[in-house]
Parts: sequence; structure tokens; C-alpha cells
Amino acid sequence: MFGYAERNDWLARNPCRNVKLPAVDGTRRYDLTPEDVARTASYVPVEFRPMIWIGAALGLRWSEVAGLRVGRLDLVAGRISVVETIVRGIGGRNVFGPPKSKAGNRTMFMPAAIVAMLSAHLEQAGLTVSDGDALVFTDDGGGPLRYSNWRRRVWLPAAKEAGCEGAGFHDLRRLNATTLVVGGIDVKTAQVRLGHADPRMTLAIYASAPAAIDKAAADAIGERFFGELCQKAPGTKSPRQLRANPSQEPGASES
Repeated sequence: MFGYAERNDWLARNPCRNVKLPAVDGTRRYDLTPEDVARTASYVPVEFRPMIWIGAALGLRWSEVAGLRVGRLDLVAGRISVVETIVRGIGGRNVFGPPKSKAGNRTMFMPAAIVAMLSAHLEQAGLTVSDGDALVFTDDGGGPLRYSNWRRRVWLPAAKEAGCEGAGFHDLRRLNATTLVVGGIDVKTAQVRLGHADPRMTLAIYASAPAAIDKAAADAIGERFFGELCQKAPGTKSPRQLRANPSQEPGASES
């Protein structure tokens, strides 16, 4: 703003010139686990419970879940299409629009448990395939959900009761990305399912390695390199002992 004022001769000098801002230390995150998700969902009203699982199991953004219509679900084939979102417009009113980017427009398969959950939800809400334009999730009056209200009335109380105070709905999406990447799903598939325009976003921002996963990685490496040694009879030299006496390592040449 000051730069614009200076360029238009409204100010003689930009008071912010040469001011160095501190580096941005990434985005706030809360590393949820599947157990955290289950506990949180258990404290959410039944009509909104599938939203929690869709965020975690499919990685949809809140705006994508809230903007989901019945016609975008193919429960027979087990597929979901993300083509519309709800965002806050001028005056605080809900505005429907396309996903965050072109890559956000996507269709993916759903786990069988999510298909069953959505089937039960639609049946409970009295919705059928003929209600294609109807929203899957609505407020008490049947209208579109507002994020601020939903967060205050549904998410925050549930997260607190589940012992996950400080977590946000977006952390469900991060958990999904982590699960895909650590589970061995190729980065391209993870990128498409998450709707990222750039695979580096999938890896650098969302995919993390919790301590349990890091320990599993260390165990896998140990098994690969030292598995046979560890399975030998008692008295076998340990990897540390072998490093202290390299001549005893398998394959070491005699002097």
C-alpha cells in the first residue's frame, strides 16, 4: 500500500523501505492419527460425521465437502467427483464456485466404508439420485453450511473432547496426504487425489513422517542390511561390534 502511494506521489518516501520481514516458518499444523479422527468423529453430530471421514479418507478441503451435491456421488461405482466448492463471498454470504485450481476438479474412487457411510447418510436425509442438485450436507434450515458457524459449533467442541484441541479440519487433509505417501502410493496418484497442481506441494507441505513411521523406516532399513545377522545364533557379533572390527564383516577380505 505504501509502495502504491509512493508511486503516485502521495508519499515522498515509503516508510517500509528496507524493512526486512522475518521468514515464514511454514503453515500451522497438527499431526492427527487415524485414532484421533475416530475419536473426533464420535463427538460430532451424526449428520456431520461423514464430513470428518471424507476429509481424512479422501483428503477433501472443507469447502469441497460443504459444496458436495448428491449428483456428484456414484455410490454404485464407488466414485466421487469434486467440481464445486463453497466459499465466503462479499458480505459474508456463501458463494458457489469451482475448486481452488484446475487440478482441484477431479474424480476418485472411495473406500467401501465411505460409500456405506454416505449411503446411510443420504437415506437418513431422505435423498435419492433424483435429488442430484441437493447438497449432501446442510445446516438446520436445509441451506448451505457456513464455515465459521460449523467450525464453532461442530468442529471445535469435538476436537476438544477428543483431546485434539488446536487441530483444524485441514489437518485431516494433511493426514490423508501423509497416509498416501507413506503407504507407498505413488506421488502422482496422491497429487491427483488431493487436487494439487504441483506434486511438490504434496510432498513439501502436506506429507510428514510421524515418529512411528520414522521408527518403522529405521526398522525396515535394519532388516534389509542386518536381518540375517540378527537372526543368527546367540553370540553373533552385533552391527556395532562388526563396525569396531571390520575384518569380521561378511565379505571382508583377509589380509
